[in-house]
Amino acid sequence: QVVLVEHGGGLVQAGGSLKLSCVASGPIFSNYAVGWFRQASGTGREFVATINWSGVTWYADSVEGRFTTSRDNAKNTVYLQLNNLKLEDTAVYYCSAGRYASQWPAQYTYWGQGTQVTVSS
Repeated sequence: QVVLVEHGGGLVQAGGSLKLSCVASGPIFSNYAVGWFRQASGTGREFVATINWSGVTWYADSVEGRFTTSRDNAKNTVYLQLNNLKLEDTAVYYCSAGRYASQWPAQYTYWGQGTQVTVSS
């Protein structure tokens, strides 16, 4: 059983930055891929980024070049750095863990509770 807790959401102006963290507890977290998803009000869950066990990353086109995910396995933590934020980045951001990196939510077994990111003009 892996338990995930996100930290770092908040209110930021357009063009600003935030850094989210996803802290895991449970066995062998370093073996898991971690995905980041977001869900804006009234919409479905959208893929943002993912990082596999060895640190290889993939990003949605909408965030490529602005967001960066990384992991520190010694701290059981995965990070999502959000730069040059836009109004449309406003959403609840979730981290998730699974065996394989994927853009599909169904591939992830464990989910955090989510953290709100609000971008204002």
